[in-house]
This record gives sequence, structure tokens and C-alpha cells, in this order.
Amino acid sequence: MKLEIMPKQRALEAEQREEAMEMSGFELRKHEKPPKIFPMPPPLSLSAAAGACDDGTLVPPLNFAMVDDGIYRSGFPAAPNFRFLKSLNLRSIVYLCPEPYPETNKEFLAKNGIKLYQFGIEGRKEPFVEIPDDKIREALKVVLDVRNQPLLIHCKRGKHRTGCVVGCMRKLHKWCLSSVFDEYQRFAAAKVRSTDLRFMELFDVSSLKHLTPSHC
Repeated sequence: MKLEIMPKQRALEAEQREEAMEMSGFELRKHEKPPKIFPMPPPLSLSAAAGACDDGTLVPPLNFAMVDDGIYRSGFPAAPNFRFLKSLNLRSIVYLCPEPYPETNKEFLAKNGIKLYQFGIEGRKEPFVEIPDDKIREALKVVLDVRNQPLLIHCKRGKHRTGCVVGCMRKLHKWCLSSVFDEYQRFAAAKVRSTDLRFMELFDVSSLKHLTPSHC
């Protein structure tokens, strides 16, 4: 004979099972060790950060990257970056800002036999931007002359002026325009300037073709 369990009895049994499970879980949690909490280290002060560079660590400048064999790009180098720059065995620096080069940087260049080429391009923001075509061309002549390499191209942040020079060099090396723009945008990030993109798109490389690596 089959016994039939009433709905109220089923509900009572289910409730009792839930209470038993909750109690067993509570007993387990009582014996668990509390998680270890590790405090965050305090931020480095400026003096401590400077001291961290005194242990032989090589610190590249902001936005540093290799462009091609013997050609590098970056933002403005500071004293903590000098040891890194020395490791590149640079012959030249192509500086794209109009402001005078700092004396500390000049001393570093003189000590290491690095020649400075300055092409003063104003770092103006849109819409009042006029990129000097002639200075970009003169800078490219220096960059593509193997006698000046290894060299570093830099402006203030390594984004716009440096990006235009590198972008025009890519066009000269027959990169497609979408790849030129992709590289520019990777360094400019949220600071992309449509005038820079337009300048690179319209830049005529025909008068510079004799400067490509195969003709240097």
C-alpha cells in the first residue's frame, strides 16, 4: 500500500531541510580563517622616484618607440632618461619645438657626442594650425640620412609634431594611408588632430624619393 504525503507535510520537510543547510553553512563559516588584507603601499614622493632611477635602471622618455632601424621617437627627454638614451648610441637628435634646448640636455649631448638638429614647429591647437611643410621636409632629410643615425625624433609629448614627421616618412616608404593614420592615432590617443591627418594625407613625397633607404 502506497502512502500519500500531504502537501503541508512536504512543505514542512522542505523548510526543515533548508534550515539544516543554513546551519551547516554557518558552522563552516565560523571555522574559516578571515581573508588577509594587504595595505596598498604609499605613493612615491618625487625625491623617492628620482632615487629609484639611481640604481642603474634604464628609463625611456615618454611615448618612446622604435620607428625603423636606427630611428627612434619620443616625448621630451629629461635627466632620468639620459642613461637610457646613452644606451642607444645616438649620433643625432631631431628636436621639433621652437623653445631653446635646456642646458642640462645640451650638456648631455656634448658629453656623448650627439648632434642637435632643431626645427622650430609651433605646437598650436586647432583650428589655428599651420604645419610648415618646408620644416617637415628639412627634418626628413636629416632623419633619412644614415650618417645621422641612430637618431631620436622628439617634440614635447611625442604626439603631434613627431607624429607628422613619422607619418610623412611612412608615406615616403609607401605605407597605405590607413596604416599611417593608425600609427599616428596610437600615439596621439584622445588628442588626435584632424589638421595633422589632413597634412599627412596631402603631403607630397615626390621631391623626397631620392632619400629612401635604397638611395641613401
